[in-house]
Amino acid sequence: MIRPLPSPPPEGEGVACFEGIRGYWNPDHKEIYLLKLAEHYERFARSTALLKIKHEESVERLCELTREVLRRSGYRTDVYVRPLAYKSSPLIKVDLHSSEDALAILVMPMGLYSRIDGMRVTISSWRRISDNSVPARAKITGAYINTALATEDAYAAGYDDCLLLTEDGHIAEGSAANFFMLQGRTLLTPPVTDDILVGITRAAVMRLALDFDLDVVERSIDRTEAYQADEAFFCGTGVQIAPIVEVDGRPVGTGKPGSITLSLQEAYFRAVRGNDPRYRQWCTPVYGGMPRITESD
Repeated sequence: MIRPLPSPPPEGEGVACFEGIRGYWNPDHKEIYLLKLAEHYERFARSTALLKIKHEESVERLCELTREVLRRSGYRTDVYVRPLAYKSSPLIKVDLHSSEDALAILVMPMGLYSRIDGMRVTISSWRRISDNSVPARAKITGAYINTALATEDAYAAGYDDCLLLTEDGHIAEGSAANFFMLQGRTLLTPPVTDDILVGITRAAVMRLALDFDLDVVERSIDRTEAYQADEAFFCGTGVQIAPIVEVDGRPVGTGKPGSITLSLQEAYFRAVRGNDPRYRQWCTPVYGGMPRITESD
C-alpha cells in the first residue's frame, strides 16, 4: 500500500531501504524520461527481500505508480524519485520480524548533485562497510552514515569527495558513487566482491564503453593505481558521470577531465534524455511521449 510518511515517524527500528531514480526533462519532446526505471525497482525488490520488508506491488506496478506520481506533480524539469520501504511498527526493538511494513514514493526537482567538470578527491580514512557487516549490494538507509562520516572529513579538508577502501585496502567506491579509471584503452572498475553497490549507472557506463572500443575489466584496484591513472571518474544516479582530476593532491593524467571521460559523459547525457535511439530502452516516458522500447523490440 502506498501512503504518506507518518508524521511524526514511528518509533521503530529505523529499518528501511530506498532507491534513487533520476528523470530527465527533454524540452524538445516535452517529456520526462525516467532512467532505467524497472532496473531500479528490481534492485529495490532485492533490497526489501533482504530486510524482510513485504509489499504487494510488483515491479511493473511500482513503475506505473511512479509515473502517476510524477504526472500529478506536473514537473517540467529534471527530477529525482525516492522510493522508500520501511518497518512501520511503533516498537522499540531492533529486528526484522515486524509485521507492519510501509512504502512511500517521493518526487522532487533535482539538478546537479555534484560538480561534473572535475573533482578533487582524497582517500578517506574511513573504510567502506564490509558486506558481512552491512550488505553493500542493498541501499539500506543506516549504511549511509558511512558516507556522511567520509564526506564530512573530505569536505573539511577542502576536497569535493573521497574514495573509500575495503578492509583489504582496495578501492571500493566513492562516498556514494562507483569508481572507474582508465589505463590506456582499458576501463577498470572494482568488482562486486569489493564491497560496492552494484550500480545501475555503472552498468550503463560499461555498455557505453563498448561504443568507444574500450576494454572493460572488473578487478581489485590498489589505491596507488588511482594516483597513476590516465583518467578517472565517478558514476551514479546522483553524480551522473563526474571526472576526477586529482587524488590526494596528485593530478590524474593531465589534471584536467580526460577526453574519453568527457566523451562517455556526453554520450550518457544524450542517452538519458532520450536523444540516442540506441538507448531508448533505458528511458521510460512520464507523460506519454514515445513508448518505451524493450530489448526484444
